[in-house]
Amino acid sequence: MKAITKAVWAIVVSAATAQASAEITFYQEQGFQGRSFTTEKQIGNLDRFGFNDRASSVSVENERWEICEDARYRGRCVVLRPGQYPTLAALGLNDRISSARAIGRDQRIDERRYAPTPAPAQITFYEDERFGGRSFTTDKRVEDFRRKGFNDRVSSLVVTGPDRWEACEDIRFNGRCVVLRPGEYPTLRGTDLSDRISSVRKSVTKAPAPEPAQIAFFEQEGFAGRAFTTDKSLENLRRSGFNDRASSAVVVGNRQWEVCDDARFNGRCRILRPGQYPSLAAMGLSNSISSVREIGRDARIDERRYAPAPIAAPNYRQRKDERLFEADVTSVHAVVGTPEKRCWIEREQAPQNENQVNAPGAVLGALLGGVLGHQVGGGTGKDIATAGGAIAGAVIGSRMGGNGSPQSVPQNVQRCEDLPHQARTEYWDVTYTFRGEEHRIQMASPPGRTISVNAQGEPRT
Repeated sequence: MKAITKAVWAIVVSAATAQASAEITFYQEQGFQGRSFTTEKQIGNLDRFGFNDRASSVSVENERWEICEDARYRGRCVVLRPGQYPTLAALGLNDRISSARAIGRDQRIDERRYAPTPAPAQITFYEDERFGGRSFTTDKRVEDFRRKGFNDRVSSLVVTGPDRWEACEDIRFNGRCVVLRPGEYPTLRGTDLSDRISSVRKSVTKAPAPEPAQIAFFEQEGFAGRAFTTDKSLENLRRSGFNDRASSAVVVGNRQWEVCDDARFNGRCRILRPGQYPSLAAMGLSNSISSVREIGRDARIDERRYAPAPIAAPNYRQRKDERLFEADVTSVHAVVGTPEKRCWIEREQAPQNENQVNAPGAVLGALLGGVLGHQVGGGTGKDIATAGGAIAGAVIGSRMGGNGSPQSVPQNVQRCEDLPHQARTEYWDVTYTFRGEEHRIQMASPPGRTISVNAQGEPRT
């Protein structure tokens, strides 16, 4: 009797353990990017977890899961087998999942309820072009193709599943390497790796992180004075020491923000789209903002609630799947002085400020990834502002006048022999060359020996 009891108990514990290991992870963006939410328990309403109608890709572990477009497992539902689903668009459930629950191991499911089986992460090599001749398939890294009898023989290949693979011309992932995205490659002539692949592994290059949704307020117009940045909703800015103090703002990311002149999102409110607002006076909110909150991606907004269109903010962050190169830095100058005077000085002379928390250049640099402006070729700092879309204000020395029009300060400056009294480094003027062409950028901090750029020579962070 005791033996039977122990056996039954072991089965119960084993089943409970298996069920507990069932796990599903939702991602806000396709390709397993953006904010994520993981659960091992059934969720009758994802709205309670701030993830209702937000999932665009899913990863399922160990057990099957049912996902539904309505709360409490209603509406259209689909059963997912264990695996990775880089997009839910093909299932008609992109940004539409409201509930999810694990399916018991012994529960029978009609085949018509299943989502298409996710493709396994693997790569298949072919000896001839257009997938002809001898083939070789692997789902693991291979550091030496000679052991597989396939060294320098690959002329075409197929990548399946959500992962990217890195193929290299030398063993142990040395020499020239190319990252291959999922898909069919009937010929490798365009990659210079035809009959030259000697090793392969899943790509270790991470996709760029999505740009965070943030809003920055500045105490003065033109993005000057003390600054305050947040990525969360705040119902009372008094607690942050910034109540009724904002005169300009910058919104980054792909989300909108609502700003109100009373606490708890009351009083007069306006919606700010992503971009730059060098003055809040035009919308009647200068020195009047008391609360701020992020607006949901699917929220419907009356056009009359929007603030006047902002100035487009430059975006130098790496795009998804964008290939990067390293360009050699040829010169670096620090720009210092008061708003009425600018001096070019060498990097070694630049004053190092102990506290950059509220420096406009530091705040804007953090928002934009460190690059404040870019242009191809020579010119002045003013040209960079025009050609590259650099942030205005304290960073490049322009200010908003009383009538809202920009007033430029002197741009053609001389190198300073002595540091200005109580000078502060406002930004760094950097020159680099890429493919024989000269580029200039303004940065919030000094660069290294190289700058990361895309194929067009544009800076990337």
